[in-house]
Amino acid sequence: MAQKVVSKPWGQQGHAGVSFEGSQENLYRVGPHQYLHVLDLTTNVTRLETGPQTYMRKDNERIVLGPCQMIIVPPRHFCIIENPAQRGEENHVLLDSWGQAKLQHAELEIRLEQDPFPLYPGEILSLKVTPLTVVVKGSALKLRATRDFLDGGVTRIAGEMWLFEGPGEFTLAFSEITEFFSGTYIPQKEVEVVEEIQAKVIKANEALKLRALMETRDRDGNVRVAGEEWLVKRVGAYLPGVHEEVVAVVTAWVLTETKAIRIKATRTFVDQFNKTRKNGDEWLVTHLDTETYIPGVYEEVKGEVEITVLSNRQYCVILNPVDETTGKVLWGQKRLMKGEKSFFLSPEEQLEHGIQHVHVLGEDQGLILRANELFRETIKDPDTGAEKVIERKPGDRWMIRGPLEYVPPVEVEVVSKTETIPLDENEGIYVRDIRTGKVRAVVGHTYLLNQNEELWKKELPDAVEKLLSQGRDPLADRGTRGSDKSDCQAPPRDKTRVVSFRVPHNAAVQIYDYKEKKARVIFGPDLVLLGPDEQFTQLSLSGGKPKRPNQIRSLALLLGPDFCADVIVVETADHARLSLSLAYNWHFDTSDRSAKGAEKLFSVPDFVGDTCKTIASRVRGAVAGVNFDNFHKNSAQVIREAVFGSDETTKKIKDKLIFPQTGLTVTSVDIQSVEPVDQRTRDSLQKSVQLAIEITTNSQEAAARHEAERLEQEAKGKLERQRIVDEAEAEKKNKELLELKAASAAVESCGQATAEARSQAEAARIQRSAEVEQARLRAEAGSIDLEAELEKMNKARRSELDYIKEKNTLELARTRDLAQIEVAKFKEMVDAIGASNLTVMASAGPDHQVRMLEALGLKATLITDGRTPINLLSTAQGLLGGFNSDSEPQAKRSREFAT
Repeated sequence: MAQKVVSKPWGQQGHAGVSFEGSQENLYRVGPHQYLHVLDLTTNVTRLETGPQTYMRKDNERIVLGPCQMIIVPPRHFCIIENPAQRGEENHVLLDSWGQAKLQHAELEIRLEQDPFPLYPGEILSLKVTPLTVVVKGSALKLRATRDFLDGGVTRIAGEMWLFEGPGEFTLAFSEITEFFSGTYIPQKEVEVVEEIQAKVIKANEALKLRALMETRDRDGNVRVAGEEWLVKRVGAYLPGVHEEVVAVVTAWVLTETKAIRIKATRTFVDQFNKTRKNGDEWLVTHLDTETYIPGVYEEVKGEVEITVLSNRQYCVILNPVDETTGKVLWGQKRLMKGEKSFFLSPEEQLEHGIQHVHVLGEDQGLILRANELFRETIKDPDTGAEKVIERKPGDRWMIRGPLEYVPPVEVEVVSKTETIPLDENEGIYVRDIRTGKVRAVVGHTYLLNQNEELWKKELPDAVEKLLSQGRDPLADRGTRGSDKSDCQAPPRDKTRVVSFRVPHNAAVQIYDYKEKKARVIFGPDLVLLGPDEQFTQLSLSGGKPKRPNQIRSLALLLGPDFCADVIVVETADHARLSLSLAYNWHFDTSDRSAKGAEKLFSVPDFVGDTCKTIASRVRGAVAGVNFDNFHKNSAQVIREAVFGSDETTKKIKDKLIFPQTGLTVTSVDIQSVEPVDQRTRDSLQKSVQLAIEITTNSQEAAARHEAERLEQEAKGKLERQRIVDEAEAEKKNKELLELKAASAAVESCGQATAEARSQAEAARIQRSAEVEQARLRAEAGSIDLEAELEKMNKARRSELDYIKEKNTLELARTRDLAQIEVAKFKEMVDAIGASNLTVMASAGPDHQVRMLEALGLKATLITDGRTPINLLSTAQGLLGGFNSDSEPQAKRSREFAT
């Protein structure tokens, strides 16, 4: 049926139905559990019409809603109606004077399971049909009252909160009241659900840390103020109260023999072991206290503490130890702990220098000790064995020597451990007395420093350190002494060792003592050992060509014979400038090795530069007095005379030049090269040399050209003669070739015809022979096939007969064996049970029945299952005979009973 859609009147927003607006039908069929809202246009009142009925619309009426299905609330469901209609007695809806349903405006009504009901005009379905909330076990709903109301005898104030817990019985620890919760929450209009709370599962070695949001009582009945925290350690599910907040799940610390925990109190309280802890106190909890530990709410775990283990070769010093009897900290004191031992350090305790090893001293070792405070020490005299007490004052130093094991007491500080220093004959150390400051050198014997001595480091100038570290031999490494690079680098010098230097052969070293202000010269080969106040005299010599100062640094002075080279520039009388490369052989005169004579060797710091400058001055003066041609012809004589000079009497050139200041003697001068310095002179010399070379080259070139032309003509004549001889020989060979071609053609034509005839005859013979052989082979193949087929059939038949025969034999043997096994089995069973036992077993049933009947006091009985036929005549006779004969054996009477 067509329905009109009309606009909703007031109060119909959110209505669970269908509204119709537009055209209106006159006839509406309203079925069961359906309703209409009809608007009377005359009175402007909307009324409710319910089915089942057929409604005829009047002209002054409009259908504003429907037909709509009534609201059906099934079991365990509910819905919320806003602006519900007022009801009177017997649940009737109250109407006003106009026939309009009276509404409770701005009110809510929760409707549970009931018959289908319609919505009156103005009622709103605020919440559609919804299943009731089922609160499972271990959970709860936090509820809050939105207005004051009476909840089952309990007055609820607006804003009050409480829990609706899951099913089960719950007894409060602080009262005798036992409440039972059904588990299904029935909503109320005065109550709103804040949230759902789940129970927290507390496992073993766990605790739940709770905080009170306001003053309340916990599950154990204890009063908790706002902000207070506490722990719940019971294993199982715990449902926090309405004013309880779960802060965290605290896990227990597992304590072992090697691990403890350090606890700090955040306020004054009594701990789990009934000890009063003040705010800020720290203590240890070990496995001796408990195996697992859950920190309280006022306890803070600062961390784990590992056990301190000392072996029998270790010890330690504890600062601020704890008194074992009173448990108080002994501030500022120390305690010595020797192994073997294991312990935990308290929070205030510290190890002074960690775990230390026992000092084990050998025969060549010692310990230097210092007393930090006054104490008395008992020592044993090694000679007499008597014990004596020595008072040690603060700051005293002493030394003990091995062999022994030593653990220093807390009043003693180990300054250092000394060992015997083995020294060879040419080795030594610098030792300084810390009381007087005197330094001495100990050389050539093993030495052990005492408590008042220490090793002294001797500092040398950087240049001397560098020369010593290079490890060069001044005599063998003369080629690299002007460079800073060295192939062998010695390890860094131990400054406490006596400085040693090997003076090479034919060399000298000067050593100066700054304390005594004396110098001594050592001639090689020898070994120099420096005293504490001695230093090397460093040599800085000129080097290179031409000579430059401070190029060669050395500690040893080579005495020669040796040579040096120099380049000097001279100018002749005709102003020709020449560069001379000269080499000098020299040596020192060491015949006088006294102190005064030795000092002469080091009187000139740079003897090389002084010598080269002197000789260069003499050569320049001599060359300046001669012209270039004369010097070019007599350069050696001019230079030697200038260097060595001439004897005034004999007018001969002297053999050597002596420097009396140092004893240096120059024995010879070698002119290695003479080169012009002026470019024009150098060009003229170069042109003359090139002209001589060009003339020689041209003459050699002409002679070679003439010889080549002669050889060419001879070769051409020999080539022409050989060509003629080759042409004659070729003509002879050509004639022989033509003759062989003719003979070959004749033989070829004759042989071709003969070969063709022979090949045809041979082909026919081969073909016939092949056909005969093929027929023979076919016959043999057929015969072989027939014989093979026959042989195959014979073998198959024989194989089948053999198989059947073997199968029958095996089956017969199997049957025979089974029969023997059954016979043996039965025989063994009979033998095992025994004939007497079989007899007893056969009669056990009737005998048992007879004894049972005798026990019941029955003389005769008949037991049957209803399916087995019974001869009642013979049975009756047997029964009668059984009653008359009292002397029969009990077994015979029992066999006459029918079962």
